[in-house]
Amino acid sequence: MSTTIALFGAGAMGSAVGRRLAESGARVITFLEDRSAATLERAGAAGLEAAPLAAFGEADIVLSIVPPAEALKVADLIAPVLKDSTTKPPFVDLNAISPKTMEKLAAGLAPTGAKVLDGSIIGGPPVTGKAGPVVCLSGDLTGEPDLLARFGLKIRPVKGPVGAASALKMCYAGINKGMVGLSSAMLLAAARNGASEALKVELADSQAELMTRLGRSIPDMFPKAYRWVAEMEEIAEFLGEDDPASLIFKGMAGIFQTIADDRNGDQELIATLESMLEG
Repeated sequence: MSTTIALFGAGAMGSAVGRRLAESGARVITFLEDRSAATLERAGAAGLEAAPLAAFGEADIVLSIVPPAEALKVADLIAPVLKDSTTKPPFVDLNAISPKTMEKLAAGLAPTGAKVLDGSIIGGPPVTGKAGPVVCLSGDLTGEPDLLARFGLKIRPVKGPVGAASALKMCYAGINKGMVGLSSAMLLAAARNGASEALKVELADSQAELMTRLGRSIPDMFPKAYRWVAEMEEIAEFLGEDDPASLIFKGMAGIFQTIADDRNGDQELIATLESMLEG
């Protein structure tokens, strides 16, 4: 019998994960109502099958891969379907949200009777012929890791209840994306204060490996900056008001929002960053 995997989210990550699942033999359905023409085209190219929301209740498993700000909305959308479902497919949230948000999401779905698993994706979108990314899962894990691994995903169970995988994601993203945000902020500060050339020389001399990494990671961030805003806010919430580091990530949200706005505007800041990252 074929396995049907229902997928919320046909963005860059969601469509790539869906492609990996479909290439590995799963039937992947997705909900595309009111989505843009670009999303419809991306989903079709990935081998995803458009389906009504009701069909999600008959799937073998439901995955949510959407921007952090949309995670709770997706859970609210699927709740009536899961409640009416006789098969009760497990719902796996793979979004970059804090443990507190994940717990709220799970509590909202509890009345449906469906199992809720906490997940996070570490790494970039899957590429055909290459391994990765890693999908971390926590909660009441039984057959779900084996099911997803059977269709091409690299699964890493995380010991702990719902919230543990989200905590891992918050910490990893805080380091990885935090470095991108901090570096972008200081490169722009150097440009505003006439120190750009001197900083480039110093970094090339003493931090050559870092500059090589930033030369890839900062430009890669530009089209994603709008999605990273909510993720930084989730990290700030994860840390809590009593942790002074939470202020750092509230600031990071502002940095990424500024870059997202610039990308939709005159792209002056992006041009500055690209100039400073040139070899």
